[in-house]
Amino acid sequence: MSLLKIVRFPSPFLRQPTQEVKVIDKQVRTLVEDMMETMCDVNGAGLAAIQVGSLHRIFIIEALAAGGERTESPKVFINPVLEDLSPETDVRDEGCLSFPGVFISVKRSLRLKVSALDLDGKPFSIDAEDFFARAIQHEHDHLINKLLYDHAGPIKRQMIKRKLDKMTDEEAMDLLRQHPES
Repeated sequence: MSLLKIVRFPSPFLRQPTQEVKVIDKQVRTLVEDMMETMCDVNGAGLAAIQVGSLHRIFIIEALAAGGERTESPKVFINPVLEDLSPETDVRDEGCLSFPGVFISVKRSLRLKVSALDLDGKPFSIDAEDFFARAIQHEHDHLINKLLYDHAGPIKRQMIKRKLDKMTDEEAMDLLRQHPES
């Protein structure tokens, strides 16, 4: 396993179309293992493959955020589809590993159902609520090229772009390790 470089905004790569995973092979398994190591290194709650330079439609959610135990592996979602988003919503600040040190208030559904494949290629569905549902929606946004930036108003967008344009990769990693984001 190895740590992967997190793609930071304003990289145009974050706007590339993602691609359905056709075969879950050794390459995909290695990518997911490396994503897990990378997310854990910065104490993230979730990570999408596009954030580490892969166009695969994959994201992972940290075990506690997914309602599991700290000792469990992160939950893997391959080719996820969101369904049954509740009309009840909540607005909360969100962070993102691709936007170190940036937090934006985002309106999300409180509950949803997600269907995906696991690492064995088996289909599954999960009903999620609260933070788990928020994390799923956040990571799924990456797969459809919607970024945290898109939830901000024009003035906040200018501030974010200026801040991240000046930030070095080393400063970004230091900031992520000090202040975990999702």
